[in-house]
Amino acid sequence: MGNKKKNILGGLLAAAFWLLVWQLASMLVNQEVVLSPPLTVFAALWRLMGTEQFWLSLGASFLRIIGGFLLGVLLGSALALLCWRIGLARLLISPFMSVVRATPVASFIILLLFMARNSLIPVIIAALMVMPILWTNVLKGLEETDEDLLEMGRVFDLSRSWQIRYIYGPSVKAFFLPAALTGLGLAWKAGIAAEVLAAPTHAVGGMLYRAKIYLENPDMLALTLCVILISMGLEQLLKKMLERNRGNQRNHRI
Repeated sequence: MGNKKKNILGGLLAAAFWLLVWQLASMLVNQEVVLSPPLTVFAALWRLMGTEQFWLSLGASFLRIIGGFLLGVLLGSALALLCWRIGLARLLISPFMSVVRATPVASFIILLLFMARNSLIPVIIAALMVMPILWTNVLKGLEETDEDLLEMGRVFDLSRSWQIRYIYGPSVKAFFLPAALTGLGLAWKAGIAAEVLAAPTHAVGGMLYRAKIYLENPDMLALTLCVILISMGLEQLLKKMLERNRGNQRNHRI
């Protein structure tokens, strides 16, 4: 409990420090259209939260980006398993993953503007950002499974399902968690960027673009703050869910 209180206190102290830096920076700039002060931004966020458009846009963006994240996790994990089992598949898929990692997000978005519906572009972009990370980490987890444990499984003639659950599973999970957390953050940033350019109906990215067009800096910063807080909250939730699942499996084995 002591460490938990220290962590909370430390987080509050850090937040207060950066709010102070933000306030001082806005005072130095002294132009609200360039950098609005924290209280003005919080007031704008509170005002936006009282509108139906805000919640419709937030809900639609959430569904698109989380859908893309889950699709990326599924594709990345499935392709990693395929490459682990079939050498030819790895030879063919590795260059594609390298291209996806190296290509700017904006290039993908512009290309997809000619190929897909606007509402699907954020989903595809989020999936593309997540897929290579999961592919790399899941494949590494499979390849770095302890050979001694695998040999033990063969010696004692343990079933394939038992080996997958208690030998391969823990090895992959050690690499899966950081990949999923990193991918979730990238999915949010890339998904919102895709919404800004694709302008689908009901989108936080669309609201950001309109705020920029009309020089509504408090609204733009308020929406950005909202996206950041949601992304951080989802990352913490995902981390706790995966850690709890890992703890339950450890207790089950005991």
